[in-house]
Amino acid sequence: MEPASGRRDRPRAKDQSQNRLEKAKQRAAQQELKQRQRAEIYALNRVMTELEQQQFEAFCKQMQASGE
Repeated sequence: MEPASGRRDRPRAKDQSQNRLEKAKQRAAQQELKQRQRAEIYALNRVMTELEQQQFEAFCKQMQASGE
């Protein structure tokens, strides 16, 4: 009976290593996605900050022109 149980253990070990490998790949892909999203958010934040600054400067110029 022991050889039969040995045969069962081998596929389980192989399945476990495949499962670990798959989980590691999923974690790496998830981490990469998070990093890419964070970079996109920072880039968008930079663009929006620049746009806000330009609009503020235009507003200040408009207020100066109307005050004169």
